[in-house]
Amino acid sequence: MISLKSHIRKWGRSLGVVIPKKLAIKEHIRPNETVDIFIKKRTNPIKETFGTLKFKESTKEILRKSDKEAWDE
Repeated sequence: MISLKSHIRKWGRSLGVVIPKKLAIKEHIRPNETVDIFIKKRTNPIKETFGTLKFKESTKEILRKSDKEAWDE
């Protein structure tokens, strides 16, 4: 099984996935062959990359404290 990232492209009234030629040659994929495709849509790439941040304080509280500290200088 191989894994690749590809952009979905419009193909007439349908959508299509392009398999790069080098990968097709490597995996011996020929025209009109049947392949299985597993789709995993990326919902939020930033969240998937960095995860979710959880703070003990609300954003408003953090900003209020940072503003107060900036004025103390």
